[in-house]
Amino acid sequence: MFSSLSNRLKNSAAPTALYILKWFLFAGITGLLAGSASALFLVTLDWVGDFRDSHTWLILLLPAGGLLVGCLYYFFGKGIETGNTLLIEKIHTPASAHIPAKMAPMILIGTLLTHLFGGSAGREGTAVQMSGALADQLTRFVKITAKDRTTLLIAAIAAGFASIFGTPLAGTLFGLEVYLIGKIRYHALLPALFAAVLADYTTQSIWQVHHTTYSIPFVPPITVNSILFAILAGICFGLTALLFIKMSHTLSDVVKKHITHVWLRPAIGAILLLAGFYFIYMLFDSTKFIGLGVPYIVEAFTQTCAPYDFILKILFTVVTLSFGFKGGEVTPLFFIGATLGSALSLVLPIPTALLAGMGFAAVFAGATNTPLACIFMAMELFGSNSAVYVGIACIVSYLCSGRAGIYGTTVYDAEETEYL
Repeated sequence: MFSSLSNRLKNSAAPTALYILKWFLFAGITGLLAGSASALFLVTLDWVGDFRDSHTWLILLLPAGGLLVGCLYYFFGKGIETGNTLLIEKIHTPASAHIPAKMAPMILIGTLLTHLFGGSAGREGTAVQMSGALADQLTRFVKITAKDRTTLLIAAIAAGFASIFGTPLAGTLFGLEVYLIGKIRYHALLPALFAAVLADYTTQSIWQVHHTTYSIPFVPPITVNSILFAILAGICFGLTALLFIKMSHTLSDVVKKHITHVWLRPAIGAILLLAGFYFIYMLFDSTKFIGLGVPYIVEAFTQTCAPYDFILKILFTVVTLSFGFKGGEVTPLFFIGATLGSALSLVLPIPTALLAGMGFAAVFAGATNTPLACIFMAMELFGSNSAVYVGIACIVSYLCSGRAGIYGTTVYDAEETEYL
């Protein structure tokens, strides 16, 4: 419908207005769906986390929860197991089949079960997958071109990210950066921005679901020495991101090779996680590596963290996700980066809160190859006064982590497909 009308009007003054109107409509629907789904997810996730924290014996049932997640995806999740990677594949092959609608409820249930029993996972993967699956259903009712479907899925990723973290500008850039390493296609900029802003508005203003706040109370003046220290911190963040990527891909490959029963993988991983949780509890009297760990991310901005916190979070998160539990990597990456940055304040003369914020954004930038999105995310979350320090850390981290990323190692180029 829209494509035929666009062709008739392409030589007139109308196409620009038509383009804006079309994408305001599509992005509006996408943002409303994504924001509502994220609001539901955030509310239920908070409830699940609070329930687990008040009934800590549930952690002992993690193997049973893993078996449940494994069976759920084995029997009912055919075709959606790869999650975020599936969305990116659909962006590059927009003439392929629709994303199954079941992806949205399946990832929601799988993530809630993961967190209910204490798995170390995040939430952005859930929000992005729900948003992408819901938005793609629009193409079942309205015929659009392959290029427009690509744009719609980019906008859906932007909307999911923006609504789960309250960062519409970062969400916009994340949707544009994550699918094509090193390049941005500006044809999708307006739809992504529309969808991200409307999704964030839906979550926070319509459904009144709000996000965690972070504070960097003091940012020192920029000097030659402070720039050098920021570069050094960025190198540490980039190498940490690379470690997370390599460990994730390696362990995932090992699990797929040696555990042929897909439905059993999360249960086996849960046994390893339980042993690790017990060891950490006995050694440090701590359960900080269970679940999201948001309170400990906030704490990293005010207290100097132990140098081993980020390593332990890497281990628990890699095991959780590599064995087939559901969720995402981003919030754990925030934890890893913030605690590493906080610990670096022991040796670098940069304020603890600022280093925690730099690590928060920069480890994520290195792991996802999205430095611009992470710089804007930091400005939206921490304020623009930290932008130079965070910008240096994110760019250096991105350069040090290489082109591999948590969503796969393939580098797509726009010239390789006729649709972009």
